[in-house]
Amino acid sequence: MSLLRSARFPAVMLLSAAALGLIVANSPIGSAVDAAKHTYLGIPGVVEMTLGHWVQDGLLAVFFFVVAVELQFELTAGELNSARKALQPAIAAAGGVVTPIAVFLLVAGSSDASRGWPIPTATDIAFALGVLAVFGRGLPSGIRIFLLALAILDDIVGIVFIAVLFTSDLNLGLLALAALTVVIFGVLSRRMDTPARPLLIGVLVALGILAWVLTYLSGVHATLAGVALGLAMAQQPALRARHSLEPWVNGLILPLFAFSAALVVIPQVTPTQLSPAFWGILLALPVGKMIGISVAGWLSLRIGNRGVAPHLSFADLLAAGALGGIGFTVSLLLSELAFADEPLLRDEATLGVLGGSMISLVLAGVLVSLRARHHRHQAIEVPR
Repeated sequence: MSLLRSARFPAVMLLSAAALGLIVANSPIGSAVDAAKHTYLGIPGVVEMTLGHWVQDGLLAVFFFVVAVELQFELTAGELNSARKALQPAIAAAGGVVTPIAVFLLVAGSSDASRGWPIPTATDIAFALGVLAVFGRGLPSGIRIFLLALAILDDIVGIVFIAVLFTSDLNLGLLALAALTVVIFGVLSRRMDTPARPLLIGVLVALGILAWVLTYLSGVHATLAGVALGLAMAQQPALRARHSLEPWVNGLILPLFAFSAALVVIPQVTPTQLSPAFWGILLALPVGKMIGISVAGWLSLRIGNRGVAPHLSFADLLAAGALGGIGFTVSLLLSELAFADEPLLRDEATLGVLGGSMISLVLAGVLVSLRARHHRHQAIEVPR
């Protein structure tokens, strides 16, 4: 289990699962696997979705629960627990959202692909920290803290985009019931230190499932139930739940989602025939993220420190910006949602996410390695 809690191994599993999905989709068994992905399962008349949507809307809600628990901790006791601490990564995150959108729209123009503008705004926390762990031995802890805060803020933006842009046929009554269920869940989670704890755990699991069902039926994207439950749960029980779920999220849920999302047949066309959605994402993730995060981060460090030399150099911020371009999980989800009714655009957007994230991964590996070497040499040269 410790391997699945590490920073490196889950990133390797995620990348391997996505590569396997691409290989399978373009193999002789690709059509059979795709047909299985579109098989309907569930309770007719209540909740009935394809197998792919169970992974995307159901299992991924657990991932968002874990992310929300981490967010809650950082906002209350961690690196974002004050406005001053949150200011610098918030400015960098804003640059890392606005610039990729601008790059994407510059490429997509007014075509149908322009609806995909939210896709390159996300940063995959697990993947980015995994690359940092592999290549960043010797880097100052400030870079990891900066990147973690940045990625968490990016997740907030992604969650808002999902909530606002991809809600259809909203049923306010069911949404109110879902909210009430989350409130009851939060209240009961604060009663865990009693002899009835085993019973309460069962009740909380049932309430969590009910909140998910009500959210799904209300028309709001069901993964947001995971976010609401993670934020509402009392901190200590939530951290224990996160610890228990982390190996399952890293070892099963995220690889399954990556495999499912990457089941894309590579178009047999020339590069000039590929959609602007592909090219926009392919450029926006590595280029937009790196420019936006590094420039906005450089400005934020000078604003926040008021003339004091910043603890991160511009070269450090370039490395963090390259890491921020690894969109992966949330970007793949946004691709699925943005082009849900246009399979061709969705597939090309997915390829753009995979390609852009891979370029960012390689670029980040090089830059992080160079910065780590620089900081190690500096540490050796410091006189004792």
